[in-house]
Amino acid sequence: MDNKIIILIIIAILLILAVFLLSFICYRIVFYSSPMKRIKKGNEYSLQENKMFKPYREIMIDFIKKARATPHINVFTTSYDGLKLSGRYFEYSPDAPIEIIFHGYRGDSESDLSGAVIRCFAIKHSALLVDQRASGKSEGNTITFGVKEYRDCLPWINYVIENINKDAKIILCGVSMGATTVLNTCNLDLPKNVKAIMADCGFTSPKEIICKVMKEDMHLPAKLLYPFVKLGAIIFGNFNPDEISPIETVKNSKLPIFLVHGDDDKYVPYDMSVKIFNACTSEKYFATIENAGHGLAYIVNPEKYVKEMQFFCDKYVK
Repeated sequence: MDNKIIILIIIAILLILAVFLLSFICYRIVFYSSPMKRIKKGNEYSLQENKMFKPYREIMIDFIKKARATPHINVFTTSYDGLKLSGRYFEYSPDAPIEIIFHGYRGDSESDLSGAVIRCFAIKHSALLVDQRASGKSEGNTITFGVKEYRDCLPWINYVIENINKDAKIILCGVSMGATTVLNTCNLDLPKNVKAIMADCGFTSPKEIICKVMKEDMHLPAKLLYPFVKLGAIIFGNFNPDEISPIETVKNSKLPIFLVHGDDDKYVPYDMSVKIFNACTSEKYFATIENAGHGLAYIVNPEKYVKEMQFFCDKYVK
């Protein structure tokens, strides 16, 4: 064989290996979640180490303490693809509307959602706090930015109907990536028990938020690297991050949607919720929480948050 051909073959093999390696690195950084790192020791508080949450750390710990002290039961269901999913159910009253609530990227139901128990009880709702796949106590090792997570909403809805109250009025709620999870359910044929969707600081699409973080927070060439991120998701995570996105699914919505976003959000830009609101074709309501950063709308102004949520639920749920 000609030496030039051999060299070309070697170069081609090295390029393919380089593409696979870079795609694997991107997958591990963006999507992989180690089950071992999610295990809590004793009564530790699993708050994310992020500078935007630091000023509110004591408030968040207080939320966790209050949630742990509030009577609740541990509940479980199985995802459409066989993963064991974990949650905690906090009952306000047997006939109260039930919010099924989904947390954000690399969070869990305790660190992200403990304050939601207080907020739900304030408007006389029960709360089911869910650990999304590959998070908290739920099984899985790949976070898919709502692409697979939205399908997990249906098993949780069915759990409520079959095990808690067959006539329950259900609201699907989510924060950050959890907001994207519930907004994507607009593509599902949901049971009539589901009355509304509430999305707090959700992003328009996995691609848009991933590229935004790579460019602005990590100072990396997003346009150059995103194809490797996508390839890593397809090869190693078994999903396509461009498969589904809220900016498209809300065009199919048949349910009323409540959108809330802090106008000082530096992580998921406020304008993303504005775009989702404008794209939504069903009944919709938008609440702005002034001076609130990412995922901090309720902490910054709980009175306004509860008032806006109460107004929406009085109109569309009760």
